Amino acid sequence: QVQLVESGGGLVQAGGSLRLSCAASGRTFSSYAMGWFRQAPGKEREFVAAISWSGGTTYYADSVKGRFTISRDNAKNTVYLQMNSLKPEDTAVYYCAAALGLLATTPKPYDYWGQGTQVTVSS
Repeated sequence: QVQLVESGGGLVQAGGSLRLSCAASGRTFSSYAMGWFRQAPGKEREFVAAISWSGGTTYYADSVKGRFTISRDNAKNTVYLQMNSLKPEDTAVYYCAAALGLLATTPKPYDYWGQGTQVTVSS
């Protein structure tokens, strides 16, 4: 069982930056690939970024490539999403998720989800 708690969301102007954190409980955090997804009102949940259990492999959605960076600290049971050059279209609830041993860019393989943190980018 893994519990995930996101933090770091908020209101920021376009062009600004935020860093999201996702703290995981459990002793097996390093066994899980981790992902970030987001969901805007009236839209489906979409993939943002993912990182392998070791941190050696990362995937990004084309819409955030070059602006967002995913990283993890297995000693702290935490995964991060550094978001730079934010745009109004990045406004959404951001969720972190954990997938046992599988790095994926779709929601289905992820076994555990956080409650989400709101990111709002004003123009």
